[in-house]
Amino acid sequence: MTDENRLIAIETKISHQEFTIDELNEVIYQQQQQIDLLEKKLSSIIKRVEGAMNSGNEIGPPGEKPPHY
Repeated sequence: MTDENRLIAIETKISHQEFTIDELNEVIYQQQQQIDLLEKKLSSIIKRVEGAMNSGNEIGPPGEKPPHY
């Protein structure tokens, strides 16, 4: 293998690695967006549950009867 061929092979590998890194960065960004959204939803649910527990209200859809009725 000539030096030029070795250089081309190395440059090709680096190019593929850079592409893979860019793809992985995009996946990480999307996952962080999902995590942020889920944290907001969880926070909202926690506040709702705490509010219901403090006020003595039942947790669940309004007007829903317990299963034993």
